[in-house]
Amino acid sequence: MICYDYINEYIRNTIKRNSGILKEMEEFAAENHVPIIQPEVARLITVLGRLKKPERILEVGTAIGYSTLILSEILQPGGKIDTIDRYELMLNLAKENIKRAGKEDVINVIAGEALDVLRCLDKEYDMIFLDAAKGQYLEFLPECLRMLKTGGLIISDNILYKGMVANDELVVRRKKTIVKRMRDYLDHICNCEQLDTSIIPIGDGVAVSYKL
Repeated sequence: MICYDYINEYIRNTIKRNSGILKEMEEFAAENHVPIIQPEVARLITVLGRLKKPERILEVGTAIGYSTLILSEILQPGGKIDTIDRYELMLNLAKENIKRAGKEDVINVIAGEALDVLRCLDKEYDMIFLDAAKGQYLEFLPECLRMLKTGGLIISDNILYKGMVANDELVVRRKKTIVKRMRDYLDHICNCEQLDTSIIPIGDGVAVSYKL
């Protein structure tokens, strides 16, 4: 959490609770310590998606497919999602959840190292969601910009990383490299001539970047 606890609690209490498979996935994630996007981040993505109306979405970091299914709710009819992850166990769980949700026809799960896969992709996307290895966001960016349409969005999650990115006093020694790389990433997307970026302090920090 990067905001005051009482603010987070208030915001989350205003958000409508999920049901069905999403609720089951939330419970599974909590019981098995699997990181998934925070409820307020999920709502932000949903609202941005309703405005953007994406036909093609790229997700970097599938995990159990929770955010993938959130993204599928904002996809336009006939649209597709490509989602990338390297962990076989997570991918198997994600595929099972996607099948249970009846989304197999619109979600394409790609196994592999994110950067390797990104370099091989040759598609155009309306929206890209980054939620993978935090220290590699800056390496992912050139490939994401190459494939993102003008007017498209890059949504980067966990960009304040438990507040450490914003405050040296919070930095844990073993996390120094990740924090430095994330600061470099934020500096780049906030000063990139191709992007307009806003940093939003909800969840663990979200950056929303619009391609000019």
